[in-house]
Amino acid sequence: MNNYETVFILTPVLSDAQMKEAVEKFKNLLIEQGSEIVNEENWGLRKLAYPIDKKTTGFYTFLEFKANPSVVDRLEVNFRRDERVIRFLTIKQDHFAFEYAEKRRNNKGGKKQEARSQEPTKANAKVEKEVELEEKED
Repeated sequence: MNNYETVFILTPVLSDAQMKEAVEKFKNLLIEQGSEIVNEENWGLRKLAYPIDKKTTGFYTFLEFKANPSVVDRLEVNFRRDERVIRFLTIKQDHFAFEYAEKRRNNKGGKKQEARSQEPTKANAKVEKEVELEEKED
């Protein structure tokens, strides 16, 4: 089984319930084919980089899963058949992408917090060194 991630954009005219139903349809399709869903993220309604079918926004959904290549083919055929999907992209993760995705899953929102907590520590260390230098000079 290979590791894959897919992002698909659903049309913005769907209600919240319809959007969730479409996501569940694709998740169930993956599970029925024997794949394992590792991570699911709903990125919500976002602006598109360029208009697609005269639409400027769409509901983004991210799925990370383990599956056989034949499952991905079947998933993409269903993306193409479903009118609610306006774009999709599925990639096979290599070793480095898999490690990065694992770190990202474990660290959700932690990067900014870590950066904030480390900045004062660096500043304090600099001040402490200056104080030590001043004490040595005296």
